[in-house]
Amino acid sequence: MVSQIQPPTHPEVIYPDSDGQPVANNTIQFGWIVEIKQNLDWLFADNPNVFVAGDLFWYPVEGRNKIVNAPDVMVVLGRPKGDRLCYQQWKEEGVPPQVVFEILSPSNRQTEMDKKLLFYDRYGVEEYYIYDPDQNNLYGWLRDEDGLDVIPQMEDWVSPRLKIRFALSPEGLQLYRPDGERFLTYTEISRNAEQERQRAEQERQRAEQERQRAEQERQRAELAEQARRDAIPQLLQMSLSIEQIAQALGLSVEEVRRRSPS
Repeated sequence: MVSQIQPPTHPEVIYPDSDGQPVANNTIQFGWIVEIKQNLDWLFADNPNVFVAGDLFWYPVEGRNKIVNAPDVMVVLGRPKGDRLCYQQWKEEGVPPQVVFEILSPSNRQTEMDKKLLFYDRYGVEEYYIYDPDQNNLYGWLRDEDGLDVIPQMEDWVSPRLKIRFALSPEGLQLYRPDGERFLTYTEISRNAEQERQRAEQERQRAEQERQRAEQERQRAELAEQARRDAIPQLLQMSLSIEQIAQALGLSVEEVRRRSPS
């Protein structure tokens, strides 16, 4: 009897979607992450094949769950929108995030940031940006034929992929959309949304008032027409001629004849 030799089984590789660490270490860092992520969401809202994520685990190599990073914000052009527990690159047609943002906090160490730069360089990031809100410093790297290379001048730099512009002032970093509109904070977004809601409500009220005015005008016209019809028999009884009635009511002679009792 010949026995079948079963091929060795390999344990399923688990790709965690969290390391138990907070998204940000302070409100300033978190505010910047949210601002960049949300504004990029709106920038590409009409493009179904741009995926934007914040603090999402990115696994570039199948079967290697120790090779992982979670950019503060990442943009993947050419991949569909939608929820993901993590970004497993081999399930995304091998497309890596092209643009990555990191926001520094006081707890970040230089060795940690050096490792991230090596990771992003090795696994295909095309544009890498770091902003330090405490020191108001901005750094950037752009991929060339040799890998990620430092961008020597970030002032008024325009992202080749996203077309957004970076501007530094004493007050901090400001990002601008391709149409020249600046990125908004969550507070500004909420305020604008409330103003837009109020404008929509005012427009609705104006439309309703216009509808009511039109209805009142229609009713007045109907009453005036009814008054004319009612007046013709009365004026005829007063022995006025058809021509006199037409002149008095502002009607043509033919209209008066047509409306006169037979």
